[in-house]
Parts: sequence; C-alpha cells; structure tokens
Amino acid sequence: MAYVPFLTVLLPERVTRFAGADGVEVLAYTAFAGAIAASLANIGFGWLSDRTGVRRPWIFGGVVLSGFLLIAMARVDSLTDLIPMIVAWQLALNMMLGPLAAWAGDVVPDSQKGLLGGLLSLAPALGALSGALVTWPGLATPDARLALVAIIVAAMVLPVLVFGRPITMPALMNEPPPVQEPAQVRRAPVARMWLARLLVQVAEAALFAFLLFWFRSIDGDVTDNDTAAVFSVVLGVSVPLALFAGRWSDRSNRPVLPLAVGAGLGSLGLVAMAMAETLPTAIGSYVLFGLATSVFLALHSSQTLRVLPRARTRGRDLGFFNLTNTVPSLIMPWLTLALVPMFGFHALFLLLAALAAAACLILLSMRGI
Repeated sequence: MAYVPFLTVLLPERVTRFAGADGVEVLAYTAFAGAIAASLANIGFGWLSDRTGVRRPWIFGGVVLSGFLLIAMARVDSLTDLIPMIVAWQLALNMMLGPLAAWAGDVVPDSQKGLLGGLLSLAPALGALSGALVTWPGLATPDARLALVAIIVAAMVLPVLVFGRPITMPALMNEPPPVQEPAQVRRAPVARMWLARLLVQVAEAALFAFLLFWFRSIDGDVTDNDTAAVFSVVLGVSVPLALFAGRWSDRSNRPVLPLAVGAGLGSLGLVAMAMAETLPTAIGSYVLFGLATSVFLALHSSQTLRVLPRARTRGRDLGFFNLTNTVPSLIMPWLTLALVPMFGFHALFLLLAALAAAACLILLSMRGI
C-alpha cells in the first residue's frame, strides 16, 4: 500500500506535471535512483535492527518519516527537488520494511511459515485496491491523495507496534549449534533460494512492464482497462491459492515443494504465451503464469526466513534477499527493449521460461523439500 499507489499513479502524475513530454525519461531515472536507495536502505536498516537488538523503534521511525516525506512532496514544485525527495522517501520507507520483515522471522515459528506466506499474498491485491481507492474520482485532490496514502500505511502498521504481543520464540533467536559441514554446504540452501527467486523475479518484472504491449500485438483493440482487469483477477485468485499451498506446506512439512511447483507452472505458462496466437489463449496462458508466480513469490518470502542461518544477522540477510526484487526491475525493461524489436515477444517468453525452469530445478535439488 505504501509503494503501489504512489509509484504507479501519483508519482507519474507529478512527474508529467513538471516534465511534460519528457516525463517518461525522467520517471525512469527517478525509479532507478529510488530503487538503488531502497536496496541499500533495506540492507542497512535491517543490519541496524540486528545490531541494536530491537525492531519496533526502527519500524515506528520509518512509518513516521516516510509519511512525513510523502505529505511534504505536495510542496515540491520542481524536478530538481523531487528526485532527492524520492530517494529520501525510499530510505525512510525501508527503515520500516527491513526491520518489519526481520521481525516476522523473530516471532513466526517455522511450523507457520507457510501460512505467513499465504497471508503475504494479500499484499499485492491490497496494494492495487488502495491505488484504486486513493484515485477514486472526487475523493481527494492530488495533494490530499499523498496524505491519504500516508494515513493508510500508518493504519496498517501502527496497530501491531502498539498492540502486538508476540510470544517469544527462543528457537528462532538462538544460534544453531556448530556443525562439521563446510561453510559452502551450510550456505547452499540460502544461495539456491536467492537464485531461484531472482530468476522468477526477472520473468515477473518483464511481464509486469510489457504485458499490455504484448496483448496489443495480438489484438490491437485491447485497452489498458482490459489489462488491469486481468491483473486484478490474477491478484484476487492467487490469495486463496497461496493460503491453501502455504497451509499444505506447513501440515506436510514440505516447505520448498510448492515453490518448485510454482516455478515449474510459471515456466509452462511462459511457453504457452510464446505459442499463443489468439487473445483468449494469450490471456489464459498469462493467467497460469501470473497465478503460479504470485503464489511462488508470496510463499518464498516467508520460507526464506526458514533457511537464513544466523538469527543475529536476519535483518541484514533479508536485505540482500530484497535485491532479488529491485535488480530485475532495473535490468529487464532495457533487456526487453533490446530483444523484442529484433526477435519478437515469443523469443523473450522462451528465454524467461528457461529461467523459470532453471529456478524449478534449483529448488528440486534442495534436501528436504
């Protein structure tokens, strides 16, 4: 809810107001600078919450500062001031997000990590819903929309800081006993989980940015509203699927298998997209891909907490995992623009299918899946 309304609607509106026809280029540079700031801040504030041994003060400070900066953007009247404000806002927002994710690792037992992942699938759907809410015609002025987003974020996060009383989980905080395995063996599950998410995120980032263009290459009558409707269906249906898969993984003690299945089905969806020649088959194949990867990403976020080896560096390590979210969004638009004009969308989808299939094989190679 903090990211989606602002970055997808409110920020482009303000950039267009300042830059006019050059808005797209300016927005690209702004997004790049913000993503770099977010990546560094997520690692840094996660590490600081590790070092200080407390999460709540950092989360509270991030809520307050990010909300203040968001409201203050209403007073920005030039691009030279807007870009530094975006960077500062990303720093403050990740002051909240980094420690918040690590806090989940501190207090949610491994036997409920699947349920946590299922609940996390609500985040994209609620983000899209909040974007529709704050832009509802007649509800708020463009400046008031910024304040409305800040209020929504505070309303979602502050109650757990004030009223949350999680049970202490010593097993989650104690360092594991020393083992005789080489360090490379102990780190292997972490590396495989990181690489698998990166490969799937590369595919997801490419499709998010260029889905409308692909639909229109098949049927020129497709509108942006049609694409938004498909997105909404995928986000809505993925929630119960993720909850079911998460609960199943908890009960069966198979935390990684749903991730491998999600990556594999995502690869099949991309192959179907590469072969699609009509709009119904294109939409159907994307729905398969979108549902599979949405469930994968939600469950992966929670199961990552299971494989991180050291409780005292959990916040920092999650920051490095967060790079799998930001790096693909920086790379894929440029790679897609270089690939599609020469070879077409089908070549892009086959490449992405190979990446998702590789993620599936990497996860299947893990012990105790």
